[in-house]
Amino acid sequence: MIRDILVNLDTNSAQDAARDYAISVASMFEAHLTGVAFAYEPVNPGTLFDSIGTAIIAQYRDELRTAAQTARNLFANAAQGAGLLSQAHVLELGLAGAATTFGRIARNYDLSIIGQARPSGEAPEEAIIEGALFESGRPVLIVPYIQKTGLKLDRVMVCWDGSRNAARAVADALPLLRRAGAVEVVTIDSVERRNEVAGADIAEHLARCGLKIELKSIVDKTNDTTSTILNHVADSCADLVVMGGYGHSRLREFVLGGATRGMLRSMTAPTLMAH
Repeated sequence: MIRDILVNLDTNSAQDAARDYAISVASMFEAHLTGVAFAYEPVNPGTLFDSIGTAIIAQYRDELRTAAQTARNLFANAAQGAGLLSQAHVLELGLAGAATTFGRIARNYDLSIIGQARPSGEAPEEAIIEGALFESGRPVLIVPYIQKTGLKLDRVMVCWDGSRNAARAVADALPLLRRAGAVEVVTIDSVERRNEVAGADIAEHLARCGLKIELKSIVDKTNDTTSTILNHVADSCADLVVMGGYGHSRLREFVLGGATRGMLRSMTAPTLMAH
């Protein structure tokens, strides 16, 4: 069950899609919801060491702190209005420290929810998502910044390639899949494999869990997995996508795989990932 949820709060806009979506998820599962707003420590340019530069940095730090406190207050009001048990925190950290810290905090929750990074301006959400995927060992649900509605589970799309990450994502998504109207298991391959039904084993397993399963095999000769997934999301009107999150950590730097990064940049539906 999903009983404890963590959400990263958007400090740059009062219209926070991840916050609103997290409230809808917590409402469906009657879960406790915790919000975290980061007041990011400003980067101190090497050329600004005089008193004027210090004053500018101090003013900017105050603005970031105020924005984080505003995000926390908006979250508290919205959660209270939804009748949820909730709490919220403001943490002051640099971006790298915030990403790692969020991932470690997320270990203590059933699910973490983060907004997709906006295409323009600074994008701290991208680092927070990577931190959650690599550091938490828990599922991460990423919400498109254009998302207007709360959690819907009429149709869920599971991207299946037989990997460990995909298996982990399916297992973590079971509380959501059990509430879905229909679950479509989608496999993507560059060639058609005759006498072999890709994804049949995991589809059979999910059917044994009492889920209504459909199986779809897509032949993609363009070698563009991201576009293939997104096209099928649109064609099938999927409300939620479940997939493994790929990548590795090298010298404490997060390195995401191409399909994962492509989905994070171009997603059109909320996507649950696990690593």
